[in-house]
Amino acid sequence: MDIAVVPLEGKDGGLSDFVAGLQELLAQSGCSYRLHDMGTTVEGPASLLFELALKLHEHSFSKGGKRVYTVMKIDDRRDRAVRLGEKTSSVKAKLAQPPEPAE
Repeated sequence: MDIAVVPLEGKDGGLSDFVAGLQELLAQSGCSYRLHDMGTTVEGPASLLFELALKLHEHSFSKGGKRVYTVMKIDDRRDRAVRLGEKTSSVKAKLAQPPEPAE
């Protein structure tokens, strides 16, 4: 799952304190995750990811927030196990290979 949770409180400045709180919730989840500039990628079964997304979404309200914007994407692959980082590693490996000659 790729998720971004943004409190819409009209607050000036950055969101690093808020994001740090979300990262604490992720650490407690037991899921593997990776923070990036535009959100966080989380690895786990779809049922757990939906439950975790709700917890992350509700975090702003638990801090007194009145409005929150959450965007999430889930890639649920069931034909084989895929680990965090494999997709980018696959693309990087292809970029390192010389192009095939044209016919």
